Amino acid sequence: MIKKFTLTTNSRDEMIEITSDVQNWIASQDIQNGIAVVTSLHTTAGITVNENADPDVKKDFLMRLDEVYPWEHPKDRHAEGNTASHLKTSTVGHAQTLVIEDGKLILGTWQGIYFCEFDGPRSNRSYVVKLIG
Repeated sequence: MIKKFTLTTNSRDEMIEITSDVQNWIASQDIQNGIAVVTSLHTTAGITVNENADPDVKKDFLMRLDEVYPWEHPKDRHAEGNTASHLKTSTVGHAQTLVIEDGKLILGTWQGIYFCEFDGPRSNRSYVVKLIG
């Protein structure tokens, strides 16, 4: 079972929680036990699992990535000018593998799944969820 999701991002760097979309689709597939692989279809957007209780965590996360990978660097050669977004995606990763038990994602109390935009704003950003059960 596989499903492609699309979303629109509103800023250059942004973390959009997708936990409920993934969980709702799992529930509709009547899968009880297995794994879900969530993967971004872009070289400038990643997938991560992180805290979903305090919005400052997202702000700090993006701020610190900007410190490590500034948007402009005098030695960058990539013609599109978005080298930082590629580096951020490689650091965060393009996919996460999550466990499903009793029809639900196993996540910690404060965990959520995030689509991480690093080269926005963009329309028609995509990620895929593959269920194996």
